[in-house]
Amino acid sequence: MPPSHPHSHGPDPDAPPPSPEVLTRRRRAVWLMLLLLVPVGLATVVGLVVLWPGDGPTRAEQAAQLFLPPGTTYPEGRVTTVEPLDCSLPGGEGQPAQQLTCATVVVEVLDGDGAGDFQELELPAEVYSAGVDVGDVLVLTRDAAVEGAGQYAFFDYDRDVPIVALTVAFAVVTVAVARLRGLAALVGLAFAFAVLLQFLLPGLLGDSSPTLVSLVGSAAIMFVVLYLAHGFSARTTTALVGTLFGLALVAVLGAVSVATARLTGLTTEETTTLLQYDPAIDFSGLVLAGVVVAGLGVLNDVTITQASAIWQLHEVDPTMGGRELYRRGMAVGRDHIASTVYTIVFAYAGASLPLLMLFEVYAQPWDVVLTSSALAEEVIRTLVGSIALVLAVPVTTAAGAFFATAAGTAAGAATERRVTALRARFAR
Repeated sequence: MPPSHPHSHGPDPDAPPPSPEVLTRRRRAVWLMLLLLVPVGLATVVGLVVLWPGDGPTRAEQAAQLFLPPGTTYPEGRVTTVEPLDCSLPGGEGQPAQQLTCATVVVEVLDGDGAGDFQELELPAEVYSAGVDVGDVLVLTRDAAVEGAGQYAFFDYDRDVPIVALTVAFAVVTVAVARLRGLAALVGLAFAFAVLLQFLLPGLLGDSSPTLVSLVGSAAIMFVVLYLAHGFSARTTTALVGTLFGLALVAVLGAVSVATARLTGLTTEETTTLLQYDPAIDFSGLVLAGVVVAGLGVLNDVTITQASAIWQLHEVDPTMGGRELYRRGMAVGRDHIASTVYTIVFAYAGASLPLLMLFEVYAQPWDVVLTSSALAEEVIRTLVGSIALVLAVPVTTAAGAFFATAAGTAAGAATERRVTALRARFAR
């Protein structure tokens, strides 16, 4: 009977400390894996240097500046009065009438050149229906080139308080429960966002290959995040080997799938807007880049669990052979595969609920819906990520079993050489 799935990312804190022999084997295994990872790490550094975006604005950023009036600012305004008004739409030509309520609000500008001024704004029905009360703070746009009533307009709700509160709560809970490891994970997350904002996004907007940019950026994130969150150990290094394999597999399968399915990437309002700013962007490549980035977290979760299981088994019985290690590790891995595949599918389904609802409204045949460009992106993204996830499990398990037994063999050979040398010395 296979063991139950322990969703653990680290050794048991109540377990006895490993013996000196186990520590020696673990260090030898790390050195063996570094022979593989050092060239990959150097290639990642070279890729970062070669593909690093320039300081100037991209074509899309230059074009976006033309769509906004020069000098546009985004001050905040506090609502002082709210007057609802009827803005219903009459029916006609087979369309039912819509009962809508808009609002006229007066806001006090809180910052910027017009701080202290009171401005009257018209709020559309969809904004007022979300709830606007006296005392609420709104984000406005101010067009410096316009004088009078049209200078200010509603832009968005102010969400500073809930976002900051949730961010602080997340950080406090993570550090309180995971302690130093949780703090290290938060530092790694900050590094990941820095790479995303400074390298990945500008690189995708530039002329570099989206595949190379996403692979190099993702590899750099994994090198730092894994070692920061889980420490420099044989277990973490094994997980990194499996994660890098999964990323490479995602890139290869994604490239083939995007090309054969002829995915254009122009299926959302956001990509259509980007097309207006820069038609030269490789939107098919953006689909692939999204698959690679989306697979980072799930691959990390699976590989670190598998690596932990293998090294725990090896420490319990250092004499266990590589085949037995692999067999027992895969007993854990199969449970993890079954649960994580659901995670991927449901995550993508949840993110695509409005799209699925539209297909339900259209009542199109299921085969037409499944192969449509909008849904095909999600289907291919899910399948490619799932295939890479499933194959990363046996690869990580095999890597851990190989390096663990190879380190044990090397340690045993070294011990045998020492014993032989001692025997020769006493025989003289």
